[in-house]
Amino acid sequence: MKRSIFFAGIFTMLTATLLLTLPGPDAQAQKYKKSKPGAFDYYSLVLSWSPTFCDSNAGRRARLQCGKNRQYAFVIHGLWPQHEKGWPQYCRVKKGEFYIPRKVINGMLDIMPSKRLVIHQWKKHGTCSGLSNKDYFGVTRQLYNSIKIPARYQSPNSYITTTPKQLEADFIAANKGLDASMISVQCGRGKRLKEIRICFTKDQKLRPCGRNENRECRAKTLVLPPAR
Repeated sequence: MKRSIFFAGIFTMLTATLLLTLPGPDAQAQKYKKSKPGAFDYYSLVLSWSPTFCDSNAGRRARLQCGKNRQYAFVIHGLWPQHEKGWPQYCRVKKGEFYIPRKVINGMLDIMPSKRLVIHQWKKHGTCSGLSNKDYFGVTRQLYNSIKIPARYQSPNSYITTTPKQLEADFIAANKGLDASMISVQCGRGKRLKEIRICFTKDQKLRPCGRNENRECRAKTLVLPPAR
């Protein structure tokens, strides 16, 4: 009995110590308070491979993006304001600018086919751009349109097997001014392509990526599920 009480006391003390050392909601809030709209170094345009997402549990529930009549390949995941190391999030904007008009949301669905994603990306990343939500998504579309997707990846009806370096090389060959320092390939489980990130200056010109994009896919082979 005494031994049980002793161990129960030790467990309580350890739990209390652990809780004191973990960052709580207040610590997270303090971290985000330092994020100011427009105070960032460059943009990372994130293009995700839609078929990889659609093969996931979450994707199977996303009818707009992954329904039978949808044949998306590369779509926009987001446009992320970045620091050279780290990134701002959830910046404070005027109350009326935090919510996105339905017209703006619907205007992005052809290249960003998820209403929830559009809203989330604005709140988490777009608020830190220093732009209105209309202008932020306008820049997002402008940068997306500035990148030429190589023909091989536009709407494949069978699996593509390649390598991260070859995928980079294909994009570099298709886009004047793009080099290996400006693009980062990210893979998910099963060596499947998750997304690519292409970096731009604040005035929408290609530039080398920062440390945030250093963790690239190291798989020897890369699999892209078909769009069709």
